[in-house]
Amino acid sequence: MGILNTLFGNGISAELQETISQKLKACTDPTSKQDLESLKALSALQFKKGVLKLTVSLPYPCKSLWPNIEQNIKHELSQIDEIETIEIEFETKIVSHDAQKGVSPLPNIKNIIAIASGKGGVGKSTTSVNIALALQQEGANVGLLDADIYGPSIPTMLNIKEKPLSEDGKSMQPLPAYGLQVMSIGALIEEDSPMIWRGPIVTQTLTQLLKETNWSDLDYLVIDLPPGTGDVQLTLSQQIPVTGAVIVTTPQQVSLIDAKKGLKMFEKVEIPVLGIIENMSTHICSNCGHEEAIFGAHGGEEMAKQYKVDFLGALPLDKRIREEADQGKPTVTAEPSSEIAQKYRHMAHKISAQIGIKKRNYANVFPNIVIQNN
Repeated sequence: MGILNTLFGNGISAELQETISQKLKACTDPTSKQDLESLKALSALQFKKGVLKLTVSLPYPCKSLWPNIEQNIKHELSQIDEIETIEIEFETKIVSHDAQKGVSPLPNIKNIIAIASGKGGVGKSTTSVNIALALQQEGANVGLLDADIYGPSIPTMLNIKEKPLSEDGKSMQPLPAYGLQVMSIGALIEEDSPMIWRGPIVTQTLTQLLKETNWSDLDYLVIDLPPGTGDVQLTLSQQIPVTGAVIVTTPQQVSLIDAKKGLKMFEKVEIPVLGIIENMSTHICSNCGHEEAIFGAHGGEEMAKQYKVDFLGALPLDKRIREEADQGKPTVTAEPSSEIAQKYRHMAHKISAQIGIKKRNYANVFPNIVIQNN
């Protein structure tokens, strides 16, 4: 019975234990498609006087899925005659997972998700903001770092007007926005100030923004990367522990060519690619409702199949996404029950579930042992 064997207390017959175990194996997480035992999601189990109490600890944020999972569990277990009442508690248990070799984990950050694109103008920043907000709404503590030094757009999309404060003159407090912890060079300069910097200064600035921000106990830090495969991406792969990367592209070949370069870059530096998002997949006319693939069809999905990575989903070319981002009210927050917000939420589930089943990183769990000569 695996992990279930350690959860059963005294007083439960072996036959009943086996029956409960078999029923629970039929209950699967809808995102990872793993049963709850394989996912090690059952953290407590108690059976007394016909009442079965369960605690389900899922390794990724998915509060909106809890009712469906609960319904599935109760459906299976209610078929057991000895069980009269079923009580289920849910919790989210996010831990730190492995990053690329040779890079040490950062304090107060469990997992880093890099969102990248080979080409600019594909909606990567808008996607980053909405994915970060979806993760936060689903129960995670999330930070967002705007690493696009030359073209920071996150402050506009999140309606951030203030500048970060420093309590000690050495580090900065992240800026709050819709429950996120945010940092961007755009919050430190005037809106129309150009960043006329060479590569080494840009990479140094990125490192400072990351390491000199007082992030508070983040489950995920989403990094919105600039387009391309240049200095910032190289710094990321060499100095920053990235749990996984997401590639954003549009369907047309001009975008896919550069997206493939970005994917291969992450492969070379041994950063797992968690999947591909196809943005601006189709356009739906606001007047007549006609849907047309003006940038081509299924390019991102075909790329995902070619490189054997997960296709996270497709987003339409919808003016609401642009309008809401320009107003500082991203879609996931402005229209949380809309079909588009559900798409972002589904992508966030798939990204975080992939991380949740990765190998755990124990570097921050065990204490450092220092040998001193007295």
